[in-house]
Amino acid sequence: MKIQIDEAGLRLRPLYGIGNVEPGDDLSKIIAGAAKQSGVELRDGVLVVCQKIISKADGRLVDLSTIEPSEEAIRIAGEDDKDPRHVEVVLRETRKIVRRGHGVMICETHHGYICANAGVDLSNAPGEQFAVLLPIDCDVSARALKSDLEHRGAENIAVVVTDTFGRPWREGLVDMSVGSAGIEPISDHRGEVDLAGRELQVTATATVDQLAAGAGILMVKDSGIPAVFVEGLAPGGDGATGDMLRDPAEDLFR
Repeated sequence: MKIQIDEAGLRLRPLYGIGNVEPGDDLSKIIAGAAKQSGVELRDGVLVVCQKIISKADGRLVDLSTIEPSEEAIRIAGEDDKDPRHVEVVLRETRKIVRRGHGVMICETHHGYICANAGVDLSNAPGEQFAVLLPIDCDVSARALKSDLEHRGAENIAVVVTDTFGRPWREGLVDMSVGSAGIEPISDHRGEVDLAGRELQVTATATVDQLAAGAGILMVKDSGIPAVFVEGLAPGGDGATGDMLRDPAEDLFR
């Protein structure tokens, strides 16, 4: 499926006023209020939202003072100069440790994502002793938020849930999609022709990752902007970000 972009192009609209999100908060109500405050109509576009506020609303928080580290966590923490309680939480969120080195743990999460520390984050947590985990199922969270916002009056929207990932071949972090709803995650151009008339054989672009990266320019950690609405792109499709996971047998980096 090829995405449809308005002739006027895309416009990224930050949603101001979301503030601190706490467990049990109605995220759709908060986002709808922030959109109204920001003069943004949630219609005919894509809501890009940082996973952290979804995790907080869902109560995906861990108090490190309650964690008893395992022998493996203590060993790794000693080798990497880390808090063994933090390492223990990472191990619990990990299906497999893909690589360890230079004080970094690259993990495969239970979702199948490959990222540092299995997505367990200490930044912007509600206290020094707390860690924030990824949502249990990011695609389910995206679908639920989309549905809740539609019940509040949003029309023809998609939702993309993001997190910040490193990449094995470049320096620097980039926001990528970890969950989506109402949009095909990949725009397949195979069978089309390029400007020289040659048929495209392998071109399939990760639309949801491109949207995440674009919105990520506005959603840096100290901005206080965890959600951006992208106007000018027509939602459509029922794919999920989980569908993008590459078969490990075909992954040259594992």
